[in-house]
Amino acid sequence: MRPPPPGRWRARPARIEAQFRALAHALARRDQAEAERLIAKMSPADLLLFDACFEAWAHEGQIEPGGAGWRTWLMMAGRGYGKTRAGAEWIVRLATQHGRPVRIALVAATMDEAREIMVEGESGLFRVGALAGIRALWEPSRGRLSWPGGSVAMIFSGENPDGLRGPQHHYAWCDELAKWARPEETWDNLQMGLRAGERPRTLVTTTPRPIPLLKRLIGEPRTVITRGRTDDNVTLDEDFCAAMAESYGGTLIGRQELGGELLEDVEGALWTRALIERCRVPMAALDGGRALRRVVVGVDPPAGSSGDSCGIVACGVDGDGVGYVLGDHSVRGLSPEGWAQAVVRAAAAWEADRVVAENNQGGDMVESVLRTVDPELPVRAVRARFGKGRRAEPVAIRFMRGQARFAGAFPELEDELCGLTAGGAYAGPGRSPDRADAMVWALTELICGRPRGEPGIRFL
Repeated sequence: MRPPPPGRWRARPARIEAQFRALAHALARRDQAEAERLIAKMSPADLLLFDACFEAWAHEGQIEPGGAGWRTWLMMAGRGYGKTRAGAEWIVRLATQHGRPVRIALVAATMDEAREIMVEGESGLFRVGALAGIRALWEPSRGRLSWPGGSVAMIFSGENPDGLRGPQHHYAWCDELAKWARPEETWDNLQMGLRAGERPRTLVTTTPRPIPLLKRLIGEPRTVITRGRTDDNVTLDEDFCAAMAESYGGTLIGRQELGGELLEDVEGALWTRALIERCRVPMAALDGGRALRRVVVGVDPPAGSSGDSCGIVACGVDGDGVGYVLGDHSVRGLSPEGWAQAVVRAAAAWEADRVVAENNQGGDMVESVLRTVDPELPVRAVRARFGKGRRAEPVAIRFMRGQARFAGAFPELEDELCGLTAGGAYAGPGRSPDRADAMVWALTELICGRPRGEPGIRFL
């Protein structure tokens, strides 16, 4: 977060200016105790003034991007981040500070949401204008908000694209675009009418979902993107943020709804986001690991320089033959001794009875490095006969059948798994799915079996 902009304080008495600066910095540092101490010393009137100085305490992703090359500002963030407040601040400024009247489109998923959230809501246009001392006229029956000076905003719905046929606008604010019932038609009609003035622009505030329109906007050259997480909002209660992280941290819903990440499935992927969520169980279900009869650590050593990653994943199997992913201990940028030590630590932490390490890249060196760090390590080197994608197929089938599960959330590993395809290609993050491959080696040892006489995989 940036420090408060100096120009915001020139009209304030020195005492209030000092209070505001101190409180803004305390909030930026998330120093709750200091912020509460400063708030206790401020009068209600001073607090209202501080609330009105949005740019003093806002996250940088809530502030309009610089430059003149963009047409669409896409604010893609988690719930509670402050998207509505940022959108209302942007619209009020455009409507009242340009010295000329402008026409603005306000588009929500429904007309009710446009009215109740964008206009009348706690962080909506009516309240934000009031904080700045600007009285607007709201006509609910007409869906029209008017400001002094002649600027007008009209509300529209993502359910009714034809409502945007005909009207011309200077600016538009689109809220929760990923929820619109008819997103493509509504967006296209809006953009065709966004032709008034010299530089028409649109702000889209949304929690991401992998709909085609959102992916299309991300790929357009005149779209600028800002992002944010729920816990970036300094005004949210810390206990709420902690509770959300505890309940949803690392899960699909948490990464999307709280982290503001756009998560989508690759065509032909062996693992989908829905499959992973369906196979997720809490670690408590394993009774602290006592329900497991075996634990294996899979290792996919770095392929090249010390800058590459080493996949290290611990997995277990219970008495019913169900496999579990227990921990992702993968490391990056370490020397051979460094990643070998990480393997040894993971094996010790889970009391693993075996370490399965791929030796395609380093040959006997992999086993040798591991035994140098711990001569007693129960390591078995394996050589891959097929590519990572094909090796993963039998393990993916176990997940589909409910014979393998994730004991917790492993975001980086899950992203790699969702990039492995049935055709053997990889479309996930990074050059190689090292974490995914380590998991595959471990679960293959535990629940898939291997052909007699050679390390490999038994295909179904």
